Amino acid sequence: MTHAWHDVTPGERLPTEFTAVIEIPRGSSVKYELDKETGLLRMDRVLHSAVYYPANYGFIPQTYAEDDDPLDVLVLCQEAVDPLTLVEARTIGLMTMVDSGKKDHKILAVALGDPEVNKFEEASELPPHRLQILRRFFQDYKQLEGKTVAVDEIQPAEAAMPIIEDALEVYSTVRRRGFAGK
Repeated sequence: MTHAWHDVTPGERLPTEFTAVIEIPRGSSVKYELDKETGLLRMDRVLHSAVYYPANYGFIPQTYAEDDDPLDVLVLCQEAVDPLTLVEARTIGLMTMVDSGKKDHKILAVALGDPEVNKFEEASELPPHRLQILRRFFQDYKQLEGKTVAVDEIQPAEAAMPIIEDALEVYSTVRRRGFAGK
């Protein structure tokens, strides 16, 4: 059986383009997360607030981020994409939030196979309201759980590149040592 985190190749044109593994389809109020042991998805919870994911949400395989999970990615696409689907994507920006005291980076990307969005090179090219929706979702989605998060302004694609490269490098190091205790 293939493990979505460990066995999927993240791509040949990193950090600009990569393969994303989708966990949560756009429009869903169900929070799925990668089960690190099996590589399958586990339902974490139904969101407590009356909100839904504004983009397809997933991760870049073979990455390890500061929050001890694979590096998160929001893949913009005109359609909801089924969980565990591989999507070829291009980096267009970075949104960083602080959740439970840890930095939680979100790479903003466009689905290369979607002609409605694949021409965007930078998040700043998106309609301003779309950017506000993305930020607002992450500001609000944990509010009824009694948790608050801080969401920074959306940064250009250039700011995302070292985050992706670091997450790839840390993954390689941690995988060589073994994930026990991580």
